[in-house]
Amino acid sequence: MSSHLIAVTVDCRDADALAEFWREALGYPKAERWPDSHGLTYVELKAPDRPSLLFQPVPEGKTVKNRLHLDIAPDTVEQRDEVARLVTLGAKVVEDPENDHWIVLKDPEDNEFCVLPRRS
Repeated sequence: MSSHLIAVTVDCRDADALAEFWREALGYPKAERWPDSHGLTYVELKAPDRPSLLFQPVPEGKTVKNRLHLDIAPDTVEQRDEVARLVTLGAKVVEDPENDHWIVLKDPEDNEFCVLPRRS
């Protein structure tokens, strides 16, 4: 017996803005919003055959490196073209190592993620 992944949850200060960045970055359809029993409004990105991305509002900002990060790869363009597109959406390039296949970026709330080359 095992479990399956249903969502990746991201703590953030501005759930609407961060969800919009990731919606554009990953091509999810329109975001859904729902309140919890404490009056917080969560923003969720859903798509068939993909885990949901859930943006949970918290009062504090990010203070240390992520212990978990997303690795993404473009569907149709080359890696550097995708990095350029993500930068126009609000990402920042953190590291572009010469000898590695990934480029490290930060989203608008400074959460690190990697862009890998397009997969066949």
